[in-house]
Amino acid sequence: MTWTLPNILTVFRLLAAPGLALAFVLLPRPEADLWALVLFAGASVTDWLDGYLARKWNQTSRFGAMLDPIADKAMVVIALGTLMALWGANAWLMVPATAILFREVFVSGLREFLGTQAGLLKVTKLAKWKTTVQMVAVSVLLAQGLLGGWLAGLAQWGGFALLWAAGALTLLTGWDYFAKALPFLRERE
Repeated sequence: MTWTLPNILTVFRLLAAPGLALAFVLLPRPEADLWALVLFAGASVTDWLDGYLARKWNQTSRFGAMLDPIADKAMVVIALGTLMALWGANAWLMVPATAILFREVFVSGLREFLGTQAGLLKVTKLAKWKTTVQMVAVSVLLAQGLLGGWLAGLAQWGGFALLWAAGALTLLTGWDYFAKALPFLRERE
């Protein structure tokens, strides 16, 4: 494995994921909110930047290709888990978060099952939009803890609305991946 800047950014994203949750264990609020937001927003930027730089500088690698989706899933799972711990059993958060988590596990399982044919489940433009909306939603919900008054309420409801939009996009992209994989899932006769 070569330590290229794209690979370093991917490792940063992977390490930032548990740091987000640990911020709320180790720090008082609102410092925890600030650190969690900085870690999540920074990791979100690296999600785009590491792939862009790897392609632009011709530094794609097997290590990066393996670690990138793991880092992405870790960020999503830990961020949503942290938000659910902070907000409790709030349906406005739990319903879209459950859809997002279900899809992440489902698509990962499809890709693993398909093995060498997993290339047919390439990331689509709609999936990239889903990821963008999801990252903005989580960032807004994390920022809510830094705001007061009506701004906090606006961030809360804006974050929930964005998370529902991400949840809807998640279900659409999950169905699209399932439909593409379906011919490979049928029993041979």
